[in-house]
Amino acid sequence: MKKSFAACIPVVLALVLVLAGCVSTGPGSSPPAAPIGDTTGLSAQSASIAGLESTLEYIYAQTNPSVVNIEVETAAGGALGSGFIWDTNGHIVTNNHVIADATNISITFADGTIIPGRLLGIDPDSDLAVVKVDNVSSVELKPVTMADSTQLKVGQLAIAIGNPFGLQGTLTVGFVSALGRLVPVDENAVGPTYNIPDIIQTDASLNPGNSGGVLLDSQGKVIGVTQSMSSTSGSSAGVGFAIPAAIVNQVVPALIKTGHYDHPYLGLVVFSLVPDVARAMNLTANQRGALVEGVTAGGPADKAGLKASQQNATINGQDFQIGGDIIIAFNTQAVRSSDDLITYLGRMEAGQTATLTVLRNGSQVQITVVIGVRPGA
Repeated sequence: MKKSFAACIPVVLALVLVLAGCVSTGPGSSPPAAPIGDTTGLSAQSASIAGLESTLEYIYAQTNPSVVNIEVETAAGGALGSGFIWDTNGHIVTNNHVIADATNISITFADGTIIPGRLLGIDPDSDLAVVKVDNVSSVELKPVTMADSTQLKVGQLAIAIGNPFGLQGTLTVGFVSALGRLVPVDENAVGPTYNIPDIIQTDASLNPGNSGGVLLDSQGKVIGVTQSMSSTSGSSAGVGFAIPAAIVNQVVPALIKTGHYDHPYLGLVVFSLVPDVARAMNLTANQRGALVEGVTAGGPADKAGLKASQQNATINGQDFQIGGDIIIAFNTQAVRSSDDLITYLGRMEAGQTATLTVLRNGSQVQITVVIGVRPGA
């Protein structure tokens, strides 16, 4: 499935109607007929729909003034994206890919005011950027309110506001359809690459132009920054992705202060332990974890003493490196896959200490590692 960078969200509202069930009055009996003209059930459904509509109307009225349209000029031409107001000092948050290679940036606010923007800081590894507008007295700046994305659950309401196809102030609605997805920093990279962790998946309609817009919860708080979509056509296919608020809250203040962000780093190449590989290592088929395939010389994991795979094995026609440490816990959190490890690491900061629980030759070992700074970050 092709992943396209989005500017996310055409307008489809899915409403779920709860149908009342029938109650039997006894064996073989028929349910009592509703009196002609009884609209009690319909009224309850209408009230529920009206309540949802009122909530969405309120959220849109409160949040749309915080969402901006971003127009950029580059040597290759122009592009449109979205962004949102971070604070009253004129800082605008968007995706790095929206403003990449920009020679000129224009910010259009919800009231139609257009102000030039200047690039303040970028972080390609989280696909976030901060643009600054200096003439803040000419427009009312209404910052967004950030949510705690670590508390999200699949099935919660997800509301996107942005500028799909340049259509400013578009709202679409869906749900949080999955959590903990990974999006590659560079889709065209060959071999191991870094990933943006903890990505929120949503079925709220996302389309080109909404990149950098907001994904909101039912309280109107920002749970994520709409970033991309998975599609074979280049338009919404109901699988969109957003960078979680937890990462935004880490990265943006650093971009405002220093212009860059130091990503946490272990210096490991890992892959998820699967049953066939577990059996090849004389472990039970249901053993899970992140198998250490490689350790970067001189990196934090190397200094802490983690061991990489040294044995070659062919399993189902594929070559694997086996025999290395298997990380099964990060601090107190169970690690069942490489995705888990990347997610937990992404919530740390350089300089902090983590305790890794590893399986080594069938025995559990605890290893303390000081989180480093990702090279080139």
